[in-house]
Amino acid sequence: MIERALKPVVQGMLRRHAAVGLLGPRQAGKTTLALEIAASQPSVYLDLESPSDRAKLAEPEDYLGRHEDKLVILDEIQRAPGLFQTLRGLIDAGRRRGRGHARFLVLGSASIELLRQSAESLAGRIAYAELAPFDALEISAGKRARERLWLRGGFPPSFLARGEHASLEWRRAFIRTYLERDIPQLGPRVPAETLRRFWTMLAHAQGGILNAARLASGLGLSGQTVGRYVDLLVDLLLVRRLAPWAANVGKRLVRSPKVYVRDSGIVHALLGIGDYEALLAHPVAGPSWEGFVVDNLLAAAPPGTEAGFYRTAGGAEADLVLALSAGKPWAIEVKRSLAPRLERGFREACADLDAKRRLAVYPGEERFALGQGVEAISLAELMRELRGGR
Repeated sequence: MIERALKPVVQGMLRRHAAVGLLGPRQAGKTTLALEIAASQPSVYLDLESPSDRAKLAEPEDYLGRHEDKLVILDEIQRAPGLFQTLRGLIDAGRRRGRGHARFLVLGSASIELLRQSAESLAGRIAYAELAPFDALEISAGKRARERLWLRGGFPPSFLARGEHASLEWRRAFIRTYLERDIPQLGPRVPAETLRRFWTMLAHAQGGILNAARLASGLGLSGQTVGRYVDLLVDLLLVRRLAPWAANVGKRLVRSPKVYVRDSGIVHALLGIGDYEALLAHPVAGPSWEGFVVDNLLAAAPPGTEAGFYRTAGGAEADLVLALSAGKPWAIEVKRSLAPRLERGFREACADLDAKRRLAVYPGEERFALGQGVEAISLAELMRELRGGR
């Protein structure tokens, strides 16, 4: 069993809040984590995709009221949006009786929809945490393990598969299931083949500036439709939209977001990359490594961290900008080379931002200076620094 870094965070939230929402894409490990937490206390688990469990909630107030002394776990809560109003009534009734600790742990695979439903009924009563797939600190230490994580991605069945073929087969089935079943149930009706082509186009353009017009032209769709497709994949926690960093530097800034397919293993499955040697030879290797690093760093960053990227029309650029608290931001460049060399554009970006920390994340282990205040640092070491700030 791989210990999840989010486990103590969720346990702490359960001690402070009447309800906790655990969000994340399907197969990221939400149910496993919830059941681990439940093992240490009286609890009841209901899977709202199971007809028998849904039947138990035919009279939800009565059923849930009879489990007042337990932690109730409701999996795939977006399947039963009407429950939110019932939860509100039960939480408020418990508070009037002096019950302050959590009663409900709700799990969901669709972030925006779930937030909208609960915001209307559970405002001030629920706190949220997002469980991503495995990150680089959760797996076994070592170069080979990190290479496998980059190639296969962090979804547990993919990362833990017996071989590369089994891992790739699982990811292809995962993509097909999302396209053919989950997205039609959770979002608007979108032709599966069109969405597959769109998802694949995003993988080819990993880490690029979002150009809706170009994507729309390639798919024969309108720019507005492409925007809705991006929104859908972002809402399902499958794609990340990284906003441009707002800075008053007197220069013309790039204003469109960068877009990443969040899991590197899904990128590689969409592009038909089955092993590590094929990955290194593929043109997407650099952008894929960048997306892998960005997603891991954001998973490790403390709550409330502001994140973006910086790019000017004149060529100044930082792959990731982080502001952990009030004050000067950190500027981060991602390099795949074991002997990283920094371009003038990153140094200009650091000067524009007056960056407090200037870092180049690379695949090696040693930490060393690159000059002009820039340090080369491993992904794992920088993640430990960020996670230590929580």
